[in-house]
This record gives sequence, structure tokens and C-alpha cells, in this order.
Amino acid sequence: MEKLIVFDTTLRDGEQSPGASLGTKAKLEVAHQLDKLGVDVIEAGFPIASPGDFEAVKLVSSRIKRPIICGLARAVKSDIDIAYRALNKAKHKRIHVFLATSKIHMKYKLKKLEDEILRQAVHFVKYARTLVKDVEFSPEDASRTERKFLYKVVEAVINAGATTVNIPDTVGYAIPEEFATLIKGIKENVPNINKAVISVHCHNDLGLGVANSLAAVQNGARQVECTINGLGERAGNASLEEIVMAVRTRKDLYEVSTDIDTTQLCKTSRLIARATGMLVQRNKAIVGQNAFSHEAGIHQHGILKERITYEIMKPEDVGFGETQLVLGKHSGRHAFSDRLKKLGFELDKDEIDRSFERFKVLADKKKEVYDDDLIAIVEDEIKEVPEAWVMDSIEFTGGSKVTPKATVALRKKTKIIEKTATGDGPVDACYKAIEKITGVRVKLLNYGIQAVTSGKDALGEVTVSLRINKREITGRGASTDIIEASAKAYLNAINRAIYRK
Repeated sequence: MEKLIVFDTTLRDGEQSPGASLGTKAKLEVAHQLDKLGVDVIEAGFPIASPGDFEAVKLVSSRIKRPIICGLARAVKSDIDIAYRALNKAKHKRIHVFLATSKIHMKYKLKKLEDEILRQAVHFVKYARTLVKDVEFSPEDASRTERKFLYKVVEAVINAGATTVNIPDTVGYAIPEEFATLIKGIKENVPNINKAVISVHCHNDLGLGVANSLAAVQNGARQVECTINGLGERAGNASLEEIVMAVRTRKDLYEVSTDIDTTQLCKTSRLIARATGMLVQRNKAIVGQNAFSHEAGIHQHGILKERITYEIMKPEDVGFGETQLVLGKHSGRHAFSDRLKKLGFELDKDEIDRSFERFKVLADKKKEVYDDDLIAIVEDEIKEVPEAWVMDSIEFTGGSKVTPKATVALRKKTKIIEKTATGDGPVDACYKAIEKITGVRVKLLNYGIQAVTSGKDALGEVTVSLRINKREITGRGASTDIIEASAKAYLNAINRAIYRK
């Protein structure tokens, strides 16, 4: 089987999702996980976009050595120079140059004619090749570009030194049959196409990103550009986990293979969701909470008799793990620690002790503790940033005929400060009390809540997005008490803001 190159752009295009911005430390953490996952190329950012992007690409380049590290650049000398500087320490480096080629973009955005676009593309691919051996070129909005002109551009940039030619469906306009014909046309009408890898980058505006990518693979594309959880501009990109499992499950149809360690898919998905604050829908293919759940009696009967009756993939193949009913209040520290290792957590003794105390408290409240409960406990307990303020206690009252009131006590080092506030509801009252104590002015942008597990005693997870000092900060918290989880999420975001400042 031919190899399908997996080009992950979570740190570049995925991070462009509104509200999904990642700091340098978080980007490095994601890059390490993508390395474990086995992606071939990591597009680490758009170095000229901001000093933060430049530093993130530079850091990833210096720390991650197995995959190719890629930096995006417009067909402009300054962009290419900055990308090269950011990639300087990469063991395997690639500069990804792009320039729009559709009439719509040429007329309204670039205000240039075809000849000018062709000359600019060739000139800057040649320039990038003087800096690195591996150059990728993308004719932006290729799916809406006039075919003969697209063939001409692709041929010219390959002659200029492009080693990969990416065909983007930039606005998710194409449908599978049409996109397949486009890739087939390039194979048949570009004389030197065998000197470069054909790549595709499909957006999901019509929900066809994965379908278009797979149609392209069937017609000769040997690199797919995708993101974890399908993150990206607008409706997002083709989802890495869906493409990888599609070509693996239907190898009879696609006849390609990847180097992805699929057992890392769920862990990678959860990391991205936690880092960006963008939760995965329960029925998301491959990594959604319901992806391997069976509730209907007929389905359950079939699964018990023979798994393949209703499952085309094994849950362990994507890192879903085994049964959920594992631990209870009588479980000991050794069993708890062992289970965390199986879930992929490497914790030191202090972190295990703190998480175990939380587990015991939860186990007293719940008859059964699920894997998702354990994951939420660990992610909530093992903080990414130092805590300027720590929750000491919280009390609240409310009702249809009572003004909601909350009393919150926070600890700062050895000092405990307590404040009381009223609000439109107990959550609002808690937030106002926290603001009184911390002195941080906050605007709540988004508030999301979901049950981590099923049942009346489910662990609730709250994610909030706040604007603090003109920055959008995400926070999360978990508890069986949703008011407490809400307060924890709010305080988590404030601590993040204080740490960044």
C-alpha cells in the first residue's frame, strides 16, 4: 500500500477557530502529543501573524524532532524570511507558501491579473527553495479557480522547486464528485505532477471536508491536511481522526496506509478540547462520548453475541479503553494509580495523592465511578498554571421567591478572604462574590455545561469564556454540584489571567 502523509494543522488553522487561541506552552504540549500520535507534518503556526506565533513555531521547532515542522507564509519575502527564522532549529523544516488563484480572490482581494499571480507564485517558491529543500505551495481557493489557470500555476511552481502542491477547498464549496474530478484533472493535465506530492486541505462549510479529502485520496492525493476534532476557521477542517480511521477501516477501497498510532486518537482529542475549551459533541465520529455506546436492546444483544454486528471499529483501537465501571469507594490507592496509568496519565506522588482525595470524596457521593469521572478529576486537580486564588468554601441560597445570594471564601497564600453578593441566580451571585474578592473585572462571554457521565449523580463539567483585560480567557471546573463547578471554572479563568499578566 502507498503511504498517505498526514499533515496536521491544528496549531495553525485549528487555532484560528474563534475562541480557540493557544499559548506557547499549550502549543508545545499539543505538539508533543501530535508527535506521539505519529503525524508526518506539524504546521506549527503562521510565524508573521504575531510575536506569539513566531515564538511558538520556534519553540516547537527546537523541541520536536521526528516530524516535519512547517511554517505558513504568504507569497511575500518578509513572510518567508520570518518563517525561515522561526523554523531555523527544526531538524526537518518546511515552508508553506500560499497565494490565491481564483478570479474572486484575484479581483476583490489581490487586485491582480493571472500573469502577475503566476510570476509572484514562481518567484517566491524559488526564493523559499534557496532557504529550505522542502517547499509546499497552495493556490488558495483552488476549488473555485479556473481549471486551465490552476494547471498552469501547479506546473510552474513545481518547476520552480515546490515539493508538495496543496489543493485547498478554502471555503468548503466543493462536493466529493467535483473535487475528485479536480484532482484527477491535475494528474492528467500537469506534465510534471509526478515530481511533487499532491496534497488537499478541505474545509467543512457544507459538512463535506472529510468526504472531499477521501475522494481526493481515491484519485491520487497522497497528503491530507486536517485537524484534531475538525477544528478550524468557520465550520472547521476535515477531521484527522475521521480520515485516518476511514482509510484504515476501508483499506480495501482506499489502498493507502498511515503511520498514525490510532490508540492515541482519543487522548489527543481530549487534550485539544481541554486546551482550547471547545468541547467535542457527544455523537462525534470516532472520539465522541457516544461513538461506542449502545443503548437499544437489539444493538446490545447483537454486540454481546458478536461485536462486528454493530461495531466496525474496536473502541480500544482509537484509545477508548475498556469498561467504564471500574472503581468505587472501597478501591485503594494502588488500584487508583494503576487505572490512571492505563488512562494515559503520568503523575507524581503529590499529584496522585491530591487526585486520590478528590476521588474518595466523589466515591462517597456516587455508587459508581467511571473512567470519565477519573479523567475529569485529574484534569481539574492538576492545574496548568499556578493558583493565585484557591477555593476555600462556597455557600449559596436561591429560589423563586428568594433573592439568590452567595458567600464565597478564597485563599491567597495563608490569608482567607470571604465576600457575599447577590445576583440573578446562584451562579451569577457566586461570580460577583469572586470578583469582589479578586478585584478582577470580568465580562462573561460564554458559559457551557455538560454531564461527564450519566445518572442523577453525574459529575458536571463547566467551561466558561471570559474577557479579562481585553483578552479572552477560558476556564473549566468539575463537580457533582454544578454551582461549585461553575465557580471553579470562573476562578480557573481568573487565575489564568493573573498568571498571563
